[in-house]
Amino acid sequence: MGALTDRGRRGARRATAPAGPPRPGTASPDRHTGPVTETLEPGTLPADGYGEPALLGDRSALDLLVWDAPNIDMTLSNVIGARPTAASRPRFDAIAAWFVDGAGDAEVEACVFANVPPQNATSLQRWVEALRSFGYAVFARPKTQPDDDIDQSMLDHISVRTHSHELRRLVVFSGDGRNFAEPLEDLARSGTEVVVVAFSEVAGYAISSELIRFIDIEDVPGAFAAPLDRVRLDALPVDGAWLRPTKSLRDAAGVFTARRG
Repeated sequence: MGALTDRGRRGARRATAPAGPPRPGTASPDRHTGPVTETLEPGTLPADGYGEPALLGDRSALDLLVWDAPNIDMTLSNVIGARPTAASRPRFDAIAAWFVDGAGDAEVEACVFANVPPQNATSLQRWVEALRSFGYAVFARPKTQPDDDIDQSMLDHISVRTHSHELRRLVVFSGDGRNFAEPLEDLARSGTEVVVVAFSEVAGYAISSELIRFIDIEDVPGAFAAPLDRVRLDALPVDGAWLRPTKSLRDAAGVFTARRG
């Protein structure tokens, strides 16, 4: 867990992720988001009271799911070659059922991390409320710059949970190997079962890892209402499959001719 902790300590920065959903009765009735908390050092108590101090024998087993909303949305667009619609977006209720079924008697927590451009705040409100009604905590952060991201917030929250609980299983929905490969492998070495769920076209870091278990998101039962229009070379039928062109032959030839002047 060194990589997770070190990232959270740099420059005495404040953690950008909440320490998890507040216990019933601890939140003010007019607040829907938890306060930003300091990055926790080992042995400290999360500000929301979720968990006990790091007495290793007292920590309850936890299965944690974290969802990188910007990454999953972007990679979904890439693999289907179009902007996702309601029919082609993942079903969070089915994913919750799959996750809980694999947790057994362990405590479960699922968190969606999202960037919210100010101009989209109103349109995203219903999506956020739907997630909360399915049992997901949502960490929403304003996206004010093109390079704003929530990866560090996700790593901060994972680090918090490794100190407040015995992290038995971690399920990460993200194809971003640049930021997650090293810390997730470190966590797997420490004994946590680490599962990455993403699209096989963009998650080579998890597929090639000997420490991380990879699942294609379309293989989660019920995750999509209908099969996605995508090419999966890892799931070809025995007799092969025809893969239709995504651009007409004349259009492609025209682009080449134009480039030659």
